[in-house]
Amino acid sequence: MGKTSRDWTQIYAIYGVDDWQTPLFLLIHAVGFSILSLLFLFYFEPTCYFLQHFLPGPASARFAAGFTGSVTALSAVCLFFAAANFFYSTVSLHWDMSQRIVSSVHDWSSVKHALDLGCGRGILLNAVALQLKKSGSSGRVVGLNPTRSQNRVLNPTRTLRTAGLEGVQEYVTCRAGDPRTLPFSDSYFDVVVSAVFLHTVGKEFGPKSAAAAAERMRVLGEVVRVLNPGGVGVVWDLVHVPEYVQRLNEIKMEDIRVSERVTAFMVSSHIVSFRKPRQHLVGSDEVRLDWRFNNLG
Repeated sequence: MGKTSRDWTQIYAIYGVDDWQTPLFLLIHAVGFSILSLLFLFYFEPTCYFLQHFLPGPASARFAAGFTGSVTALSAVCLFFAAANFFYSTVSLHWDMSQRIVSSVHDWSSVKHALDLGCGRGILLNAVALQLKKSGSSGRVVGLNPTRSQNRVLNPTRTLRTAGLEGVQEYVTCRAGDPRTLPFSDSYFDVVVSAVFLHTVGKEFGPKSAAAAAERMRVLGEVVRVLNPGGVGVVWDLVHVPEYVQRLNEIKMEDIRVSERVTAFMVSSHIVSFRKPRQHLVGSDEVRLDWRFNNLG
């Protein structure tokens, strides 16, 4: 499997950071709280004197000033950690988990069509393409992004540029589409992969709402629909993986496997892999062919 270890500077130079506003927001607030905590430290006595006008006695004023300064310093540390964890998760960890996702598929030489659902800037997309190239496969991988994500239009040109930098542009195509109604025919892909995308579907309804859960299940149903019988799906996602596992068991997917817990973006994440059965038996002589989960509407 291609080069599995890279320095974070190499990854960042090619892919940058998805949603860079978040770590910048955290970093700015961390710096602000750091400055406030230093002001409490250097101007502790004047602060105590000022607080004595509102609190009963100097002891209460000193406690209030010390407590506020400590909380401010602790907040700065937490914000710095959150910013660092976000940056690590979107760069180094994303690369490492992409290699693990690729390694979940044992035979890439027979893969003709692969899909990366929610490809973003292409870390997983290009990992798949690199593996296709290494295995000598004539296959191609499609990267699909939603038409709009988090109120911003995703630019496929930038994703294709990263494929060019990785030397796999001939293996990659990108397009926009609705993940809840994938613009592909039934049983089209041999492999479908996705990295930290599925949990974002339905967020407009509230991440813990029944409507959001139904939207996520609809996308999972689309993943199953477009998979070839015997095809492999591999999803790395946050928080909601137990829901996916339950649903995959309900619809009788095969070889369902869940990785150990990995902390990403300050929450738990797992990789879940499965295989679509070559025949899906419902009763003694009935074969189910409809994977669209229309009953979730």
